[in-house]
Amino acid sequence: MRFRPFRVGSVLLAALACLAAGAADAPPWATSAISVESGLLWQVGQNTPLSYRLVPTQLSWRSKRNFGRTFADGSNLLVRHRLTLLGTWVQQGPESHYIGFIGSPSIEWWNKANTWCWFGGAGGGFGWLDSQAWPGAQGQDFTLNWMARAGVERVFGARGTLSAGIMFQHMSNGGQTRPNPGIDAVGFTLGYAWSF
Repeated sequence: MRFRPFRVGSVLLAALACLAAGAADAPPWATSAISVESGLLWQVGQNTPLSYRLVPTQLSWRSKRNFGRTFADGSNLLVRHRLTLLGTWVQQGPESHYIGFIGSPSIEWWNKANTWCWFGGAGGGFGWLDSQAWPGAQGQDFTLNWMARAGVERVFGARGTLSAGIMFQHMSNGGQTRPNPGIDAVGFTLGYAWSF
């Protein structure tokens, strides 16, 4: 039997369409979501003399509303769990890529109509990059990371949302080598999420 990628892709798309049609009337925060975000970050601060430029891509899972509060005007302030697989292309710098994992809350304020929200959150994790023996570069492959993000998210279609935000990312080896240059970078992200 021959492998037919077109048929497999068609079946996967049909399955996603069925999932998306499942609960279209529920607010976006009432179900879990998978999102893809990417952007561009520039080196800031004095941790390294190198001028890094990073292109992060995040594949994230957000839980449904974990806890929160509904206000008298019908708006909602809530917290959701967020787990992220982070892949970063080092566009400018001696290394070329970074793969990491991050856990963080997603704090969201949704308007009464549940059509848009302000979001924010900060968290940390660990990862690996292809460290290079270069002055000012990272000292080893294993790193710790920390990030903060904030922005706006808008409902797009029955089960989707579009987002735009700012992101701060820190990577270092936690003082395991001397020197411990680290990377601090800030920039923008754009994303799309699917609720299921």
